[in-house]
Amino acid sequence: MPLPLPLAQAQELRDRLSDRLRPWSRSAQFWVRAVDIYGSYKVCQLRTGFVKDEEEREAMWEQQHEIGAQKMYSLCSELGGLFLKAAQILGKPDLAPTAWVKRLVTLCDRAPSTPIEVVRGVVEKQFCKSFDEIFDFFEVEPVGSASIAQVHRARLKSSKTDVAVKVQHPGAEQLMLVDIRNMQAFALFLQKYDINFDLFSATKEMEKQICYEFDFVREARAMERIREFLRVSNKKPPVMVPRVIPGMISREVLVMEFIQGTPIMNLSNEMSKRGIDPAGKLAAMAKQKILTDLTLAYGQMILKDGFFHADPHPGNILICNNTEVALLDYGQVKEMPEDLRLAYANLVIAMADDDLLRTKESLSEFGFKTWSIADNELEELFQLSLRMFDTRLPPGVTVLSPFADDSSLNKVGVESFPEELFSVLRTIQLLRGLTVGMGLRFSCAQQWKPIAEEALLKAGRIKDVKSRRPRRSFLRRLF
Repeated sequence: MPLPLPLAQAQELRDRLSDRLRPWSRSAQFWVRAVDIYGSYKVCQLRTGFVKDEEEREAMWEQQHEIGAQKMYSLCSELGGLFLKAAQILGKPDLAPTAWVKRLVTLCDRAPSTPIEVVRGVVEKQFCKSFDEIFDFFEVEPVGSASIAQVHRARLKSSKTDVAVKVQHPGAEQLMLVDIRNMQAFALFLQKYDINFDLFSATKEMEKQICYEFDFVREARAMERIREFLRVSNKKPPVMVPRVIPGMISREVLVMEFIQGTPIMNLSNEMSKRGIDPAGKLAAMAKQKILTDLTLAYGQMILKDGFFHADPHPGNILICNNTEVALLDYGQVKEMPEDLRLAYANLVIAMADDDLLRTKESLSEFGFKTWSIADNELEELFQLSLRMFDTRLPPGVTVLSPFADDSSLNKVGVESFPEELFSVLRTIQLLRGLTVGMGLRFSCAQQWKPIAEEALLKAGRIKDVKSRRPRRSFLRRLF
């Protein structure tokens, strides 16, 4: 029964007012929580400065990490949106404290889902057909729900195979833009007072990528381009890319091949179910193959084509048929300018060869500006490069904190970081997180060196790969 006219008008007025106030309310919630988390860590930093016993200091920090993890989990899960993406980055075992990883890793694909009635309306509006005309069946519960969209398993009337239907959350784009503005302001504060790194440029690139993610037509083109590139470049593609269903693409709905597999986060549990010891040799061999195939695909995309999938967080990776890898979600892709691609190829070779001088020259070629207070500037710059652009870690190290006393960022500050490189940096960090999470030691730079040499040779930047011999330095003993 419809509401009486005065009540309907009042309800409409309340809805409009709520929509106008929502960004302000959301910003206020973010800043209250962000200041609380940041402030608690600064207080702990101050308190531990007065404690001489190392074990007691360590215990104080562990307690603080538990408190901070819970607060960050609440911020990301309750606000959702961009903060779910932040959780994907922060919930990495090589970057964040263990307490943070345990809490934040559970947020992958855990965004609140849009009700099925709204999903139905979006699909019908985009394809100008009734729901029943399009699908034989459509699962009400989504397979996964992320910050921008959710995915349902379905079957088309015109096909006997299952498809994945990706549908945007209505209103998500506006909230994302509010979130990124707040994050940019916080980044400016952090880089001024705490972290010697150009965080603002990173958030500007993030803003650009997020705007792209709301165009599923662009995503479909990117998926087909990468799928074809990997097919042509290999006898067998190192990763599977879903096939787009022709005629089922719009800005807000994307229908693609459904790929059945085990999320990489659940790989150890799946091995245990099959009677395989997740810590045994057979499991280690399987994990090594998975990681090798995945990073090979990234090496080819970044260094050969310069166009790559830029979001390899665990929620986007499935393991199929024991060790085959499927790479999902092509909302975040990046095309590198030719000069930047070749400069990065040069850096890859420098890192693989432990060539300190070449590393500095490559970073300068990027337009990467730093200042240093270290006597051993070349060594610290090399270490910083490894932390940013390679997946390897020093022996026994699983966490790299920018706040640590021995962090390279305290010795070599990054004044200017090219926005175009942020997607590469983020991709490497996510790949490193997978490496650490699998309990492996792996250098993508060493694996990618032949691809980088091929790229430079093709561009006429080097003449003879065979004549090049890797320099061996004292750093080989560290890795």
